[in-house]
Amino acid sequence: MVIAREIMELVEEDELLSEESEDENSEMSDSALQDAFAKGLLKPGMNVLVEKPKQFANNVDAMKQCLADLKKDLPWVERLDLTNPPVEDVLAKMGGKKESESNGEVNANDDFQREMYFYRQAQATVLEALPLLKKNCIATKRPDDYFAEMAKSDQHMQKIRKKLLSKQAIMERSEKAKKLREQRKFGKKVQVEVIQRRQKEKKAMMTAVKKYQKGMTDKLDFLDGDERERNAPAKGASQKSKKTLNKKGPSAKRKYKDQKFGFGGKKSGKKWNTKESHNDVSSFRAKVANAKGPKGKKGKGGKQNKRPGKSVRRKMKARS
Repeated sequence: MVIAREIMELVEEDELLSEESEDENSEMSDSALQDAFAKGLLKPGMNVLVEKPKQFANNVDAMKQCLADLKKDLPWVERLDLTNPPVEDVLAKMGGKKESESNGEVNANDDFQREMYFYRQAQATVLEALPLLKKNCIATKRPDDYFAEMAKSDQHMQKIRKKLLSKQAIMERSEKAKKLREQRKFGKKVQVEVIQRRQKEKKAMMTAVKKYQKGMTDKLDFLDGDERERNAPAKGASQKSKKTLNKKGPSAKRKYKDQKFGFGGKKSGKKWNTKESHNDVSSFRAKVANAKGPKGKKGKGGKQNKRPGKSVRRKMKARS
């Protein structure tokens, strides 16, 4: 423990000494700069850091030596490298155009020309490499019973399959919901049409009832409703029945009511007396008017009141 304390004290003393020396150097440098400035030795542009030009070393011999050290004499089957020019352009040859790409004259700004150059160069490489591969007994086609190892595991593919199935189920549910909404809209529309048709039929029926009550018609066909329409015969038969009904005319009851109450025109004041009806006494009967009927009969129509009077009924009650 004592040794450790002594070491710590020595380290602290060294740090203090180094700080004091730095302060002295900085003071000396500041004082020297002040003296130089007072003597006029400091001028603008004197203390400018000038970088030296970079020297590029192009040591060809050293680079060739490095390339020779890296290069290995391996067979072509191990290297599989080919360097060749592109095949000749058949289309340009047929069109009579001069080939400029073979000489390296390719326009770098022309994308189509550049891509065609790459395509033809790859084509030339394939044409040269296939015979070499066959010569070295290297297969270039995959056999029919070849099964390559999958890049993803079966568990991962099962997860993807479940996700796809869930998405498909969601899509089917959404489609079903859309169809149900459309059916509901159509059902509401049909329901509204049915309600409107029923209201229209009810209105027509009420109108027919009012006409019948007022005596404007004697037909009760409106009571049959839809049954008459359902059980109606063919069109020709219905037309015949309508014709027969029209030929038949109004009933006897209707004729009597028309004769009694009239049909159309003025209805009030028909029973009022006129000059002619006042002077007409042909229907007057004196016997009926004065109650002078046959013997033994009194009152209107010659009928006798058979019930005894009140006093007679009392006497009869007292006797009994």
